Amino acid sequence: MATHKILVIDDSRVIRMRVREMLPAGNFEVLEAKDGLEGLNFIQNESPNLIMLDFLLPKMSGWEVFQKIQESPQLQTIPLLLMSGRKEEVTEKIPEPFGHFAFIEKPFEKKELVESIKEAMRKAPRRPATVSGPVATPATGGGAGAEEVAALTQKVESLQKEVNGLKKQMGQLVAFIKQRLS
Repeated sequence: MATHKILVIDDSRVIRMRVREMLPAGNFEVLEAKDGLEGLNFIQNESPNLIMLDFLLPKMSGWEVFQKIQESPQLQTIPLLLMSGRKEEVTEKIPEPFGHFAFIEKPFEKKELVESIKEAMRKAPRRPATVSGPVATPATGGGAGAEEVAALTQKVESLQKEVNGLKKQMGQLVAFIKQRLS
């Protein structure tokens, strides 16, 4: 059974499917939103443990969704990974360095995704609350709690080990095939 909800907000069905395929089966419930408005509704109603947000979206842009997240102390506790094929459009609105969220440039590979998720998880707890108020906890149905973040980080590290093992096997397989073809 899925223990963590990852919300992927992207108008590209291909990107949403690739993210789903890159995550380990059974560990994550991947929620998909095709535009910013649908994504914001998911954020408010589903309490995801991680948000992957495309910056250029129909109906409500990723920038507008980002601003809504910034307005809410509860939503600020959720690790955020911004995605875009054009980093310069992100840095026009949000100057680097990105202190409280991670960024990944599209298209991306599994290793880059895993590293960016780790980065988002590391950065989220350091976010200072901009508005005083109650902080969301798992008990209140809010964002990711410390235990959930630690568990997800551990799973991401485990995934990275698995990816490294698969790369090694793939290298051995390629070497074997080259040897046979020679």
